[in-house]
Amino acid sequence: MNVLKVVDKIILKIEEFILSYAVIIIALMVVGKALSRALFSYSPPFADEVSQIAIVVATFMGISYAARKGRHISMSAFYDLAPFKVRKVLSVFIPLVTATVLFVLAYYSGFYVLDVYESGRVTSALEMPAYYLYLFIPIGFLLGGIQFLRNAWINIKHRDEVYLGTDAKDYNDEKTNELEGTHL
Repeated sequence: MNVLKVVDKIILKIEEFILSYAVIIIALMVVGKALSRALFSYSPPFADEVSQIAIVVATFMGISYAARKGRHISMSAFYDLAPFKVRKVLSVFIPLVTATVLFVLAYYSGFYVLDVYESGRVTSALEMPAYYLYLFIPIGFLLGGIQFLRNAWINIKHRDEVYLGTDAKDYNDEKTNELEGTHL
């Protein structure tokens, strides 16, 4: 089991590295292109492509990271009002369904990447193989599906607590002493 924890920590560090540098690259390319156009009346042709690649990487690699941290988008109006037992059932059911959908999307996006690879397409400015851009999509879906399975498992394993992610307990169960009795 220690090997899995080490692998998990390595994957987390890789995700954090990729996501942080993708956001930095997006910022540098967008701001750099705007400044270059304003100051020199020149816009580097590769800036849009690099930004697009970084956005795809950040979006799809961020699925797993958001699931791990419990920061994914959720429609929580019903969930927040539900009693503990209902939230517990939902905390297992929803991640299982989400994992299934992500695995199906990883499967089909993998075929899309293969199609792009076989077509031999290249990007217009950088002239790199286009499948490099799309390679992160099935990887992100796959890692996200695995993370949602882990979220379901941690909720099965810990019967007396609800987890939104493997690293995040449900905020409805946390005691907030300083805000008790106040309405925001």
